Amino acid sequence: MDLKNKTRTELEDKIKKLERVIATKGVGSKQLARAERIQRDVNLALILGGVTVVLGLTAWTIYQYKGE
Repeated sequence: MDLKNKTRTELEDKIKKLERVIATKGVGSKQLARAERIQRDVNLALILGGVTVVLGLTAWTIYQYKGE
């Protein structure tokens, strides 16, 4: 059992290394890297936009409450 698990772990590690090599040097690797950067930027923009909306609504609510 132990030898089987060790062999399986080694094979999984080799497959992951191969996938990393293909992702960095394979066909379409530049497009993949660009898509990942774009996705990261979009996620950051959504998070910052959401925080801005929450802060704006909070400020507006406080302003409205003090006005009454």
